[in-house]
Amino acid sequence: MANRIERSALVMQPAEAMYALVADVEAYPRRFVWCTGADVLEQGENTMKARLDLQLAGFKTWFVTNNTLEPGRTMDMQLADGPFKRLHGRWEFKPLSETASKVSLLLEFEPTSTLLGPVIKLGLQSLADRMVDDFVRIAAAEAA
Repeated sequence: MANRIERSALVMQPAEAMYALVADVEAYPRRFVWCTGADVLEQGENTMKARLDLQLAGFKTWFVTNNTLEPGRTMDMQLADGPFKRLHGRWEFKPLSETASKVSLLLEFEPTSTLLGPVIKLGLQSLADRMVDDFVRIAAAEAA
């Protein structure tokens, strides 16, 4: 059974600045306690293949995604490898003014393990909450 998580926040930062934070995958381990490793495996003009190593609710997991980038607007993530039957995500950055935007995250996933599925679901729900909040916090700190 697939799980769906949606989170969003209104931010007093331009959409382009928020996109740049999210797209800076290799900085995740320095910025976020939930990310224990991050590597950009391939980078193209509008594509990125990236690996994230995560700590979710006391459980370590990882995945690799193929990402389609529309700079300043969207980042679509599709599972390339990892402990999921299915994983798809989308970040959206909608300008509200020159200095404000709406940031949205959608995750749809289905773990491969029925035993660990509930743990992964709980961990990803918690992570989705934290990710949006953490990016908002980092943006505010960098703007100050």
